[in-house]
Amino acid sequence: MTRIILTAGLLLLAGGVFAQKPSSPPASSTSRALAAPITGRIVDQATGEPLPSATILFPDLRRFTATGPDGAFRFTNLPKGRFLMQVRSLGYTTVVRTVDTGAGQPLDIALVSAATEIGQVVVTGVSASTEMRRSPIPTTVVNRTQLNQMAATNVVDAIAHTPGLSQITTGVGISKPIIRGLGANRVITLNNGARQEGQQWGDEHGIEIDEAGIDRAEVIKGPGSLLYGSDGLAGVVNFVAPDPVEEGKIIGSVSTNYQTNNSLLGYSVMNAGNLNGFNWMARNSGKVASNYRNPYDGRVFNSGFRELNGNGYIGLNKSWGYSHLTLSTFNQLVGLVEGDRDTITGQFLKPVARGADDIIGEPQSEDALRTYTLQVPRQQINHLRIGTENNFIFNQSRLTLNVGWQQNLRREFGNPADYYEESLFFQLRTVDYSLRYFLPEVNGWNTTIGTSGMRQQNVNKGVEFLIPAYQLFDAGAFAVTKKTFGRLDLSGGLRYDWRRIEADNLYLDAEEQPVPAPTGEMKFPGFVSTFRNVSGSVGGSFEATEKLVLKANVARGFRAPNIAELGSNGIHEGTIRYEIGNPALKAETSFQLDAGASYETEHVGLRIDAFRNQIQNYIFPRRLPGATGADSLSVDGDPVFAYGQGDARLLGGEFTIDIHPHPLDWLHFENSFSMVRAQERNQPDSLRNLPFIPADRLQSEVRVNFNKVGTHFANLYARAGIEHTFAQNRFFSAFGTETRTPGYTLTNASIGTDVVTSQAKTLFSIYLTGTNLFNVGYQSHLSRLKYAAFNPANGRSGVFNMGRNVSVKLVVPLVFK
Repeated sequence: MTRIILTAGLLLLAGGVFAQKPSSPPASSTSRALAAPITGRIVDQATGEPLPSATILFPDLRRFTATGPDGAFRFTNLPKGRFLMQVRSLGYTTVVRTVDTGAGQPLDIALVSAATEIGQVVVTGVSASTEMRRSPIPTTVVNRTQLNQMAATNVVDAIAHTPGLSQITTGVGISKPIIRGLGANRVITLNNGARQEGQQWGDEHGIEIDEAGIDRAEVIKGPGSLLYGSDGLAGVVNFVAPDPVEEGKIIGSVSTNYQTNNSLLGYSVMNAGNLNGFNWMARNSGKVASNYRNPYDGRVFNSGFRELNGNGYIGLNKSWGYSHLTLSTFNQLVGLVEGDRDTITGQFLKPVARGADDIIGEPQSEDALRTYTLQVPRQQINHLRIGTENNFIFNQSRLTLNVGWQQNLRREFGNPADYYEESLFFQLRTVDYSLRYFLPEVNGWNTTIGTSGMRQQNVNKGVEFLIPAYQLFDAGAFAVTKKTFGRLDLSGGLRYDWRRIEADNLYLDAEEQPVPAPTGEMKFPGFVSTFRNVSGSVGGSFEATEKLVLKANVARGFRAPNIAELGSNGIHEGTIRYEIGNPALKAETSFQLDAGASYETEHVGLRIDAFRNQIQNYIFPRRLPGATGADSLSVDGDPVFAYGQGDARLLGGEFTIDIHPHPLDWLHFENSFSMVRAQERNQPDSLRNLPFIPADRLQSEVRVNFNKVGTHFANLYARAGIEHTFAQNRFFSAFGTETRTPGYTLTNASIGTDVVTSQAKTLFSIYLTGTNLFNVGYQSHLSRLKYAAFNPANGRSGVFNMGRNVSVKLVVPLVFK
């Protein structure tokens, strides 16, 4: 079957490449033709009235404008070519179309009153901007409006309610995305299209992206290896920055957030502008949170965190394209919950040093936990990224080049006798690049060729050692193409990848200090691992009727083992376990089938996505048996986990239905159901189910939206719903690796509005959101804290998730010019 995928991808690419042969000599590639000014008018289809403040965006050109009071708009200095254009206006259905900027015809567009936005979303985390309904790969977009209506503590928490997406957590400050049961290095995280590299191998290593700095999140479900290489086996999450500012404008915003459960205080300040093509954006944000609480644990010791972040860019947008210099810095200090308790009272214990080798646990009262102070153990993360984003237009083709330098400093402080001792300290430096050439469209074929890769170096600077120091070299080349045949959109491609990991050896003396090899005791054996692979994908989207779209995709993905899986050997404080790697691990390869259908009418929207994923050499940690064979091996009280692999099969899907009865377009009743079944083949019952697979989830919500209420309220909404997570009875039970997780139901609600002047100018926006309103005590199956110590006070094991939380968010827009 793999050969069939690769052959089909090769044939599809051949069609795209051979179509590039022109029937007449092309214009010189060094000349660049400019389009005449692009003008147009946006009106209401029903009344013919102009629509002021409608936005028109060319995503691939980073060009944006808005209509005036008469509904008219104008672009100047656009290059000639065919580019995707998106038209949006509040209360109307978004229009997406491909525009020939050289045609010289006015673009008069009529918008209809919006019942839903389904099918009218542009996805940028693909080879070129694509309308979501035309992409055969299942994709979901969470926009800024939805993000504002969430009560989230981090960027992954803000999108974790998306069907097919879950999160593995270590308290409220640390979350990692799980797509259809797969996470860690199987999910590629993009920061505005560029790879984010920050020690993804750790379950308790969060994503170093500021939630205040993103405009939307694109969740691409399925192998993303084709465009981005290894690590995209499960999919891609692309956190996208806000759209560019309109020419001649200078704007800003100030926002603040308070959450009741952990007394979270957050703020964000932004300034952006565009003057004669010179554009910029700068944002500073921060937050601080105390210990969160729930009905079973009370306040959870050492669960607070604090952040201070900044991001922005400066650059030029001209007729030749654009060039931006980007900068982002993410700085977080977060407590690591261990969950040790007093054996009588069940109170959390604070580790206190009475001497160099005398550590005792000091019980903490509820009042002592009302603090923003972080204790031991804790993490400090500093992530700095500097990059360039470039898009050059050459007649009918274009070239994009992104190059970035990243430094990730991750410190773990775990010594109660020395608050500032860096137990673990990883310094990861990465240079990454992505080059794509978009060939001229010929006979409807749109073909892209390119290369991407990175070079990494990781150094240990702490007093303890969990993974070896290493260097990583990664490179890949790919080609993708797509073409529309009537109602059928067909796309596919091929990619070749090469990755090399060189791990250093490490020898320690009796004081566990590094010494030259081969003296002392060996901690890490040096090794060199090389991985190669060919990936492929072929899929199509068929518009059976105006309302019904059918999709199918088949793909082969690839993931090389990460450094922890290959070489770890030590206690990992954040995961409460001792980890042992295996340098003989092979690369994972997957064969995934996706099929879906969407049906949209004026009364109902329906979407079904199903998948089947076969993974060879699936890598996962399992607890090692103890001396008796029935218990588990431990080191200093921490269970020992070793990495192994086998053949896995995952299947499941997502079902969503949105009922919006016309003419009650302001009313929506939305429901979704997500499920994953994941097993290792040819294993007994206790070893059959893969570990850390999310339970089935059902979400139901009633929402009302009103574009205008009276003179001073716009975009008023109210929503209420339940989120029911079913019991997870399919778990990896061998040696106590996992335990059953009961089901639970959470009730959530939210209300918000824009407060406007009589001239419809927004003064501020306010959002009030409540989660877990009935203060249910629950544990997520994907919570690392579920396996913390037993609580004798209530007879329950582990630490529970956050209880009732109410969030108040205020956003004030500013216009300077």
